[in-house]
Amino acid sequence: MKQFLNPILAAAVTVLVAACSKPAPIESVESLVADPERLKELRAQCKVDHDKVGDAQCNAVAEATRQRFLGNGGPKYTPPASPPGAFSPPPSTASSPEPAASVPSPKD
Repeated sequence: MKQFLNPILAAAVTVLVAACSKPAPIESVESLVADPERLKELRAQCKVDHDKVGDAQCNAVAEATRQRFLGNGGPKYTPPASPPGAFSPPPSTASSPEPAASVPSPKD
């Protein structure tokens, strides 16, 4: 009976030690932005086995991908007021001091 308990106890201790071990360090967003090949590799790993790679690393990969695609929060694109050759409406007369002319009704 004692010989039967030793392997079970050893297996239980192994599971507990594995569960308490430190997770692998994740690569930072900045390092992934600077290394597109590693970013591509980790994106593929997150797609195939998200649970193995981990939420923290896959979130860093997603943020690095976003920054590489959209930029790093620099100036936003501002379209011109009116593109060349485009129709622009006439200036508003609401701010002019003159009252609007009344339109005669068609009663005649």
